[in-house]
Amino acid sequence: MYQHQVHGKTTLLRDIVRQVSSGIKEIKFKALNVGVVDERSEISAMYKGMPQKDVGIKTDIIENVSKDIGMRMLVRTMSPKVIVADEIGNSEDVDAINYAMCSGCKGIFTAHGTSFQDVYLNPILKELVNNHIFEKIIFLDNLKKGKIEKIYRINKKTEEYEEMEL
Repeated sequence: MYQHQVHGKTTLLRDIVRQVSSGIKEIKFKALNVGVVDERSEISAMYKGMPQKDVGIKTDIIENVSKDIGMRMLVRTMSPKVIVADEIGNSEDVDAINYAMCSGCKGIFTAHGTSFQDVYLNPILKELVNNHIFEKIIFLDNLKKGKIEKIYRINKKTEEYEEMEL
């Protein structure tokens, strides 16, 4: 998930975590164990070990630790099906994401950017694309908080991307 400015990226991420962790009856999506690395407590707003924001019933949270260490801790101790981290962006994050994906986890991550080309210009994000970590990339509208502007699907065979209809 990329965004031009800060316009609802973390709020949208939190809502996705809640839905994945609690399930969605209308589409018969069963709840999954979710592990959140909440480095600055922006996703869950932890207070005395309890999330103050609704992040779902099957969510484990590690806060106040770097994303790379938190992701590894979650994989080793909590058996998440999905790992979540906000604002990835350094080589340690990439190593931890690769570790989590090789351990059988799926991932939901956010980063800043203005276009799909930004992904390829950022060597950290480009590595994740080249390692076939991303299946979809979502860009948010820079004028409307939390509104999706574009969704791209990445073809793992050709490494090309195609815009999906909203």
